[in-house]
Amino acid sequence: MATAVETLDKLERRITITVPLADVQAEVEKRLKVRARTVKAPGFRAGKVPMKMVAQQYGYQIENEVLNDKVGQAFGEATSENKLRVAGYPKIEAKNDDVAEGTLAFNATFEIYPEIKVGDLAKAEIEKTTVEVSDAEIDKTIDILRKQRVHYHVKGEQSAHGDGGSDLTAKNGDRVTIDFVGTIDGVEFQGGKAEGYAFVLGEGRMLAEFEAGTIGLKVGESKTFPLSFPADYHGADVAGKTAEFTITLKQIEWAHMPEVDAEFAKSLGIEDGDLSKMRADVKQNLEREVSNRVKARTKDSVMDALIKISEFDVPKVLIDQETERLMESTRQDMTQRGMKVSDLPFPAELFTEQAERRVRLGLILAEVVKANDLQAKPEQVKAQVEEFAQSYEDPTQVLKYYFSDRNRLGEVEALVLEENVVNYVLGKSKVTDKSVAFDELMGNNAQG
Repeated sequence: MATAVETLDKLERRITITVPLADVQAEVEKRLKVRARTVKAPGFRAGKVPMKMVAQQYGYQIENEVLNDKVGQAFGEATSENKLRVAGYPKIEAKNDDVAEGTLAFNATFEIYPEIKVGDLAKAEIEKTTVEVSDAEIDKTIDILRKQRVHYHVKGEQSAHGDGGSDLTAKNGDRVTIDFVGTIDGVEFQGGKAEGYAFVLGEGRMLAEFEAGTIGLKVGESKTFPLSFPADYHGADVAGKTAEFTITLKQIEWAHMPEVDAEFAKSLGIEDGDLSKMRADVKQNLEREVSNRVKARTKDSVMDALIKISEFDVPKVLIDQETERLMESTRQDMTQRGMKVSDLPFPAELFTEQAERRVRLGLILAEVVKANDLQAKPEQVKAQVEEFAQSYEDPTQVLKYYFSDRNRLGEVEALVLEENVVNYVLGKSKVTDKSVAFDELMGNNAQG
């Protein structure tokens, strides 16, 4: 039996549940008899163990199971009768005051889902990103593809692509091989010495002072120079200290990028080496990537607008659950990157804001979908998977990958559902097109 629902806060409620002790005892005895049929003990055949021994061994466990079942059943009936949508799990605590003789009482404290009221979409203001893929972007991308296929020749030696010119000194873009030794106060330090060490000048792999000490040298030349390690340098033993390095240049290789010709086109998968086909293929890939990023930006704008026009309280228990999920996801990600997360603090407050946004959006989206019948339709899911498959060499394998696993297909359904919501909101709200530069959209990745 449960008392009337008490309102403790905006979303917090409490119900007091009472359970007749006789009912509990009767159920415990019933379950003990069932358990006794299979219990084994030394000196007794199975099913012949004295009930007293069975009760001693299993009584406490079964009593807890019965109480959990009785309280859970009463709680479910009470929330159902009062038409309450419980968020998360209730906190059950034994009640000791004002309890009638022969009964057990428990307080069930819980939160309920809020009433979701989505604001007037006509008042929502949304920026829709637009980006143009021009010949300049295609040229930049082709240059990046060329840099990815760069190869090196020894400077000064004749090769199929020349000798690298008459300047035999090391400069930015060259790959140099050096021996080096570093000392601090005249003493070599760990990691400060190497032979035959190769790196490309200008890529920022080495500290700027180290690269500056290498530039201008010729093969066989040596140079000694001071180098100050930054205070935040990853090597704690040398961070903030000044070392003296001596380097000897062993080899210089100049970089040759492939020409944009038929062979280059073939290396990109254009079988006949047609350059116009290659450019068309690059453009198609760029437009696909731009489309995905534009959709993502527009979706973010829609979600921001939905949050802005929809005000309601979010159950703390759902925020806590999502916070813990985000923390665990971060732990797993860092572990996969080789980091020792056991040594790192994980303050929950770092994730709370993101968790609340995700929960709030989830509640809003569910309401919009339900109110406007925006569920993902099978044909939409199939079309989305087929779109994914277009960018792969064997589309049939991609289709099989998704349609053979219900969880994977569920991920696609979630994407389609979000897109349905985005399109619905765009059709109801004030939309302003915002032209964005290609490089800005791509996060300057186009710069190489």
